[in-house]
Amino acid sequence: MSFRELKFDKDAVFLVTGGAGFIGSNLCEAILELGYTVRCLDNLSTGKLENIEPFMENPKFTFIKGDIRELETCMKATEGVTYVLNQAAWGSVPRSIEMPLLYEEINIRGTLNMMEASRQNGVKKFVYASSSSVYGDHPVLPKKEGHEGKLLSPYALTKRVDEEYGRLYKVLYGLDTYGMRYFNVFGRRQDPNGMYAAVIPKFIKQLMNGEVPTINGDGRQSRDFTYVDNVIEANLKACLAGSEAAGEAFNIGAGGREYLIDVYHQLCDALGKQVEPNFGPDRAGDIRDSNADISKARELLHYDPEYDFAKGIHLAINWYKENL
Repeated sequence: MSFRELKFDKDAVFLVTGGAGFIGSNLCEAILELGYTVRCLDNLSTGKLENIEPFMENPKFTFIKGDIRELETCMKATEGVTYVLNQAAWGSVPRSIEMPLLYEEINIRGTLNMMEASRQNGVKKFVYASSSSVYGDHPVLPKKEGHEGKLLSPYALTKRVDEEYGRLYKVLYGLDTYGMRYFNVFGRRQDPNGMYAAVIPKFIKQLMNGEVPTINGDGRQSRDFTYVDNVIEANLKACLAGSEAAGEAFNIGAGGREYLIDVYHQLCDALGKQVEPNFGPDRAGDIRDSNADISKARELLHYDPEYDFAKGIHLAINWYKENL
């Protein structure tokens, strides 16, 4: 079933933290289109007001400028909330290596504040963003929950800690928590700017501007690139999942595997460019290969991704053509 057909209680209230960011703003939009009430909490450190401006006049949408590092803010934001979709975090493996203390503060303490506020305010479901980076150096593909290796970055560590808190909050306090291990999400509103930008929007913008992109490594790294609408589906279906699935983390990918150099050439073809890339050094902390086993999410969340890479990249390219 598509997320566009999902039904919740008519008076359900969703809180999306990081709601002005890439994934968060897409979640806000989808929930509003379904007709439900949305609160968006964001401190705008990485999120952008322009991502949520189209919703500001919607009477069912409320924007709260605030920081998840402040427990009082989290407590106020979760009052009367049915479902929390906690997307607020700082991403980027390389940036986490440069700023480990800040990542601990935002990604661990901030998430813990949100869990505690949700527990105290009787939130029904707490769905939070984790990451495929928790698999670390485990070499086996596809990646399967319960088979994780040694972590390679502070960012990965923060997400592993979040998952452990999610498990404990279910066991100790009865809060239904669901961890979403995202695999390389891409799509509309993903920021192409800055040195920490994700590879797909960055390459698209550079190619459209006549620049020569740089691929870190040899380009034979593989990723399970996942279109953002699949992530929307996973979050919303987690809100409807049974308590027996709570306290767990789930792979949220498309179940495919794309090599970076192949993706690069696909982007060139789609944009009508013939540009050979530069090649730079491997990035510290990066996982070499990634491919999600999504059988657990299929079984327990009824996750059934609608968008494969080919369908998703076509939609993403068209969005950037219209908006860059």
